[in-house]
Amino acid sequence: MRALIVEDEILASEELNYLIQEHSHIEVVDRLEDGLDVLKFLQEQEVDVIFLDINIPSLDGMMLAHHIGKFATKPYIVFTTAYKEHAAEAFELEAFDYILKPYDEKRIAAMLHKLEMAFKRDTQMEQHVEDGPAPMEDGSAAHGELVRDTNSHTNRRINLLRNDNIIVTDTADIYYAEAQEKVTKVYTKNGEFTMPVSISDFHSRLPQDTFFRCHRSYVVNLSQIREIVPWFNNTYLLRLRDLEAEVPVSRGKVKEFRQLMRI
Repeated sequence: MRALIVEDEILASEELNYLIQEHSHIEVVDRLEDGLDVLKFLQEQEVDVIFLDINIPSLDGMMLAHHIGKFATKPYIVFTTAYKEHAAEAFELEAFDYILKPYDEKRIAAMLHKLEMAFKRDTQMEQHVEDGPAPMEDGSAAHGELVRDTNSHTNRRINLLRNDNIIVTDTADIYYAEAQEKVTKVYTKNGEFTMPVSISDFHSRLPQDTFFRCHRSYVVNLSQIREIVPWFNNTYLLRLRDLEAEVPVSRGKVKEFRQLMRI
């Protein structure tokens, strides 16, 4: 796994480089200080992850991340900064993580482990797509095997915000989401999160074959439903695994829900 450190403070750059070497197998191929130099570098070389400070010369880290987000092949981005207030914007850019200075070694080590595991998983899935489903004896693909587009990380995981940290979460661990005024509450195996986006925006980032907009205020993970309870006006209440909460299915969504659940 190849990495680029973008940091204009020499001591911070050296410390991060040391921690990466100490706690991972990631190869730091270069360390740069200027945003424009980074763009020039990326025109000639590819890296798998960029450790990106926000306050850098010529082109700040957020603007640089916007440019990188348009690349056909996008590296992971880990923001490294002393400023807490950019965490929400980092979420919008689908950053892998958001690390605050001064660095905490345990926090860095945990992030690096999570990063290497994500890279390994994504590489395996990309290889699976390139190879295609295993052929059967007649040469056709195995019945029912679905190959997904692995260019979109939201097919497998999503970034959730908790305080000033970005928590990379498997979408399978999400139970449901609920619209509350201008934010969306997300309920997962690892607790609750409040996202500064509409429920429509949040739903668009999830795998569409698994997450169903069952109500204008709710999105549910179909694979987490344990019980479907008939409710008034021929609608339903959904009870989910491990939770006491009940999620409604609106009248306008009942027909589609029945088709999805084959009831």
